[in-house]
Amino acid sequence: MSCALLSSRAELRCVVCATVTASPAEDFRCAACGNLLECTFPDWPSPAASPRLAAELKHLWIARRTSFDHLDQSGVWRFREMLPTLPHPEKIITLREGNTPLWELPRCARAAGINEGQLFAKHQGMNPTGSFKDTGMTGAISVAAQGSAFSGRAASSEVRWVACASTGNTSASMAAYAARANMRSVVLIPEGKVAWGKLSQALDYGAVTLQLRTDFDGCLNLLTQAVREYPIYLLNSVNPYRLEGQKTAAVELAEQLGWTPPDHLIVPGGNLGNSSALGKGFLEMHRLGLISRLPKISVIQAAGANPLARAMRANKGTSLTPITPDTLATAIRIGNPASWRKAVRVVQQTGGMVDDVTEAEIAVAKAEIGSDGIGCEPASAVTLAGLKKLTASGFVQPHESVVLLLTGHLLKDPEYTIDFHRDALLPQASDAERVAMQRLERAPIQLDADLGQLLRTLQAAEN
Repeated sequence: MSCALLSSRAELRCVVCATVTASPAEDFRCAACGNLLECTFPDWPSPAASPRLAAELKHLWIARRTSFDHLDQSGVWRFREMLPTLPHPEKIITLREGNTPLWELPRCARAAGINEGQLFAKHQGMNPTGSFKDTGMTGAISVAAQGSAFSGRAASSEVRWVACASTGNTSASMAAYAARANMRSVVLIPEGKVAWGKLSQALDYGAVTLQLRTDFDGCLNLLTQAVREYPIYLLNSVNPYRLEGQKTAAVELAEQLGWTPPDHLIVPGGNLGNSSALGKGFLEMHRLGLISRLPKISVIQAAGANPLARAMRANKGTSLTPITPDTLATAIRIGNPASWRKAVRVVQQTGGMVDDVTEAEIAVAKAEIGSDGIGCEPASAVTLAGLKKLTASGFVQPHESVVLLLTGHLLKDPEYTIDFHRDALLPQASDAERVAMQRLERAPIQLDADLGQLLRTLQAAEN
């Protein structure tokens, strides 16, 4: 599956007690202490032991961009030397995920106080199902497809279903990849708290979709119980193979920047698997000598769904108290994030920050990103809103390079966008918040089919 440059034999190790397990439990929790597992690569050399390795890997990965092989055309599997070796590569399920663009944001840079040419967006919403989840799903579904090659009932030939709890994006991604793999899929979503653009995808891709009278955390709790009782393979981000796929966005970003990481990478914070995965990717690239320094990775949450931000303020992330989340940014409406310990470690190891932003700040930032010709779902816009706070505090300097990680496509939640431009999104907004939003609203203008009215309207818009 991979070349001889690097051994990708993987072990699953607990993130807290470091216990290594050869047979993961159905819920991917450590049998010794109950915390999450992660993939480690014990055979990887240090840069000093193989000084040519980084150059050879970079050359190989660039060469694959012209290949017609389906694995090389995936922005995840093109970097397969950094992924766990799978014994049956012919069973890898890919939709040509990854390969997402890196775009400059000149108007957003001015709004955030960043120098021209220093602010970029890595838009993971340009994946096949419209979100970053696809890069992780190809990894985890492909492990499930290996059958009895992986020990543990959850990844054995007994598996009859793949499943996830979701606020929307995970369900869409899982349903699509399960359909490609000819697997049965079931989705647990919170009733009334998922954008229809996301739910429609899960339905169209054939998943059994169950709306539960609870929030996301309640859905995940129930699913965690179910996988212990029934042959179901869990595909939430507690699955360490999900994060392996998602970390390749960091590799792709580094390659797009000529292997010089940005000074800052800003990521939305929901269940916190994505920030954990990106941090893991950068740390592993640094270990292999692919990059010479780390970016500062900062996590931004919505103020109504901010358990990590609260934990960092209260005790520097040593413990986290779950909350009842409330935000219109449905993709990050999570009150008890599974990967919080991993995220704390990444923020601390890279020197990043954790902060939160209001609903009005999110709405304004989303419209400002749109003014640069790039659409994103509300959860993605917390990155720009957070950047403004980080520049105002002096943590981010105007001359530093910054990449915002946009996680989902604009069309994931078009109702949010329409409500914003019709001035119907936040009826309880303060006067100051309303002024900030109205500056960016672009509601449709109703006219008669009259040339004079048309020209007068255009002239007025020029002023």
